[in-house]
Amino acid sequence: MENLRGSLLMVAAMLGFALEDMFIKLLAGALPVGQILMLLGLGGGLAFALMARARDEALWSPDFLHPAVMARNLGEVIGTGSFITAVALSPLATATAIAQSIPLLVTLGAALFFAEPVGWRRWSAICAGLVGVLLVIRPGADGFTPMSLFALLGAIGLAGRDLASRRVPRAISSTKLSVYAFLILVPVGYAMVLVAGERLVQPNPTQLAMLAGGVVIGVAAYYMLTAATRMGEVSVIAPYRYTRLIFALVIAVSVFGERPDALTYLGAAIIVGSGIYTLLREARLRRASRRVTPAL
Repeated sequence: MENLRGSLLMVAAMLGFALEDMFIKLLAGALPVGQILMLLGLGGGLAFALMARARDEALWSPDFLHPAVMARNLGEVIGTGSFITAVALSPLATATAIAQSIPLLVTLGAALFFAEPVGWRRWSAICAGLVGVLLVIRPGADGFTPMSLFALLGAIGLAGRDLASRRVPRAISSTKLSVYAFLILVPVGYAMVLVAGERLVQPNPTQLAMLAGGVVIGVAAYYMLTAATRMGEVSVIAPYRYTRLIFALVIAVSVFGERPDALTYLGAAIIVGSGIYTLLREARLRRASRRVTPAL
């Protein structure tokens, strides 16, 4: 029953993130991308700050200066800023397909930076996934969209965030981490506006409603994701992360009129297949290590 609940929560969270991406893309033609990042960061930061205060957690503490927290925030800035740029300025299906490589990049980073053992099977899956990314991006080909490179940079940044999260002390709550991660996007978004030579735009009521919808759905999706990962077995629940791609494809085709070609679908399938294999393999190895009894 826990596996079923966790799986349903994971699917609901992925639907929420896909809807949040839809609102971002709808707003992109009317508001500067940096301003969208600012407003989403401000809204999410305030929401998590209220949750932290409801739990009697201090909003500011020296925890912010912990090296792992600072590294996590840097990954959040690079990842979220780049991915929102990709969603706004490139095809939604392409950006989401590339983002599915994050679990593969986390495994790669853990091997390179944390010296975690990775066998030939997972190395093969990582290489296959990267080939899938190249099929989606197609650098140098006629269908190449330069802005899709922001999705790849976003995936690298978010993978770095997840790796840094492994080094964050357990005493620092997820709620406090979320406050830091969201609020730091506000100055970053403003810097993007300045660098692009754009001006802040006063959102109209419809745009404010979409921004509010993006914040509320995004925060709810984050909490459902957190709850899902705490239920049941990781090997059962984690693969449902990839339902986000299905939801994104439906939105891309029905709302934005995108028509992904065969290579995009093939690359996405390779990325998802490699990622699911890697997750299942890691879960199997964890179970095997727990069964090992040290010699007396």
